[in-house]
Order: sequence, then C-alpha cells, then structure tokens
Amino acid sequence: MTSRAAAGSTLPRPWDGGPGRWWPFVDKPAGLRYCGAMLPDAIDPAAVRHVLVTKFRHHGDVLLTAPVFRVLRALIPGVEVDALIYRDSLDMLSLNPDIAVIHAIDRRTRRLPLFRKIAAEWRLLKALRDRRYDLVVHLTEHPRGALLARVLRPRYAVARRYPGRRGRWWSKSFTHLYDVPARQRHTVETHLDALRRLGLVVPREEKALRLVAGAEAAAAIETRLARAGLAARPFLVIHPTSRWLFKAWPAASMTALIRALLATDHAVVVTSGPDREEREVTAEILAPIPPSDALVDWSGTLTLKELAALLHKARLFVGVDSAPMHMASAMGTPVVAIFGPSGDQEWAPWQVPARVLSASSYSCRPCGFAGCGDSQLSECMGAVGVDEVLQAATQLLQDTATRACASS
Repeated sequence: MTSRAAAGSTLPRPWDGGPGRWWPFVDKPAGLRYCGAMLPDAIDPAAVRHVLVTKFRHHGDVLLTAPVFRVLRALIPGVEVDALIYRDSLDMLSLNPDIAVIHAIDRRTRRLPLFRKIAAEWRLLKALRDRRYDLVVHLTEHPRGALLARVLRPRYAVARRYPGRRGRWWSKSFTHLYDVPARQRHTVETHLDALRRLGLVVPREEKALRLVAGAEAAAAIETRLARAGLAARPFLVIHPTSRWLFKAWPAASMTALIRALLATDHAVVVTSGPDREEREVTAEILAPIPPSDALVDWSGTLTLKELAALLHKARLFVGVDSAPMHMASAMGTPVVAIFGPSGDQEWAPWQVPARVLSASSYSCRPCGFAGCGDSQLSECMGAVGVDEVLQAATQLLQDTATRACASS
C-alpha cells in the first residue's frame, strides 16, 4: 500500500474526478474518511445525497442497523439517509436523528385483495422514487432489495453475496457485493461491511446503537414507576421470553432466579412481549412467587418505546437473546444474557458491560435450529444454572455500581 503511494501512482480522486495520488486513508472533503488505494471501484461520496437502507427483519435485527445510518451521516456531509423496514418494527428507528424518512411496509398487505395490494405497492414505489436515491444499501437477502435496486436505478447499490442461494439476477442487480468471513462476528459489523465495501472507513466511535424512547414514553414510565413505588429505588428488568420460545430459559430456572434476587433486596420489573404465548410463559414463571412490593409484573403491557424508556432507567437487564436485550444495549444498560441455539458471536449485547452465559458442554451450539432436532426445546438452555446467572448478575451490578446513582 505504501509502496504504491510512494511510487506516485495516479488514480482519479473520488471527490473531484481529477487526477492525483490516492492515499490509503484521506480526510477530504472535510469530515469524510475514505479508503481509495485498495478499492478501485469505490464510490464517489460527493455524488451521494440520498441513501436508502433496507432491512426486512424483526425488531432486534432492525435496531442493529442503527450504526449504518450513524456512520453514513458522519462520513458523508449533508447526506440524507432513509430506511425501508416492516411497519411493526417502526419503533426501533423512529425519532432517530440520523434517519431522514422511514418508509414502512405493512405485512398485512399480503392478505389484502389483489388490487389493494397493487395500490399499496405503487404508493410505496412512488414515495421511494420521489426521493431519487443515489445509493441503496440492502441488508438482507430478501429479493425485494434486488428488485428495488433495478427499479429505482441508483448510481450505487450494495448487498451481501449469497453463494448458492442468490444467483446471477441477484448479483447483476447491485454495483457492489460483499462477502462475510466464515468465522462469525457481530451482526453490527456485518452490516457495516456494506459501507466498507463502498470504500468508507468506519470510525470506531460511530458504531454505537441508537434507540430513542421519546418524551411521551419517558413520561409514561416515570408515572408507572412512581405508582409502583420504584421512582427512587434502583430496579432490575427481567425479560424471560423471546419471540422464538426455543431461545427461552426454563421457567423453573427463571422463577428461582427471581426468588433469589428478591431475597437479596433487589426490586425486579418483569416484562414480556404482548403475544399470548409469551404472557403465558411469564405467568408460569411468576405463579409460584408470593406477591411483593419489590416485584412488578408489566408483562405484555408496554409499548416498545415504553420498554426502551424503562430499560434506560434500569440498573440491569437479565434475559435471553431477544429484541429487548438489544434494546437494553442501545439504552446503555448492563446486560446478563443467556444464549443457547443462537450465536453469541453474532448477537451478543453490543458495546455495554455484559455477561454472556451459555452451556459450554454442548459442542453443537450455536446450531441455529428451532430447538434440538427442531423440537422447539433447546436442552442447552436448561444446562445454564441458576447460581451461574445469579453470580453473573451480582458481579455485574457491583462492577457497574456507579449506574445506580444515574438511574435513580
């Protein structure tokens, strides 16, 4: 790399199209960090004014795209970055100052009569076309992203390469394709690989998650905490469930953990998603525990924004691989996370004090299956002991003791 620059090799400079030496890392125009010498097909950031980032997945996956918006805003002065996501994940990105416009797809559209479905798709396409995107960043393997890259005709479009799963039509839809290492790493980094492939140097300080609860949700939680007698008392949030129940810790283990935490004078707020299955699991966990002023059950009653506001006030989050675990990370709350079939290398708490627990005796994990043999029951989750989780929570509370003052 140095020898090429020292030899005076001349290549077009991406910001003005003129000749000149391309150094490995440069800061031009002001605020732009750019890698040129190693990437002959790097984009011209000066030509990028509007960007569309697409992510067709669930809540937690969508939240983990937040650094992409942050980095684009940090590296390309004046750029407007939009999002295209499913409507039920809107709260993961709404109010985020790094995002100009959020386009939302309602999953229920697929159940509409054909003419109404076509009308909804046409309205979406018109809204996207009106934004005149210069760059499309597609972060899943959903074919809609490839179709949009063709229809919207941006100057640049980037997506991951999927050998054996997406063929020639996919590869020809994008100007840039990127690969990911065989060895797993965090999903945030995989998302940012899309920008690296374009020639952008990702600043370490811009990789943080960003989730904005908003004033309304914050006020609602303040009121609820006051009514529960927790306005001035430090508390923990336990979210026992996941959208996928095969990632949950056994109910009896969670019951024992909550009993132990209450016995050591910790206040506990229990939350869950609104789905019937999640609420039933939470009810099973709490049924054997006597009522206590230190135990508050808000399972299934909070909006995502209210949950974010609650997590911001909490001393600690305890749970499994789930969207609320990622939300706790985004709110800067220390996390104890229990992992089983899903990979902690890819989905661990991001950039917060954390303890990740898993059953090391199970060499098969992470398997990615819906339970052992797709049975919906993951034996490796049950192999994580209560005492192990309690010790991790106690130690993390001690290590982050200064947060008690900030969250009270």
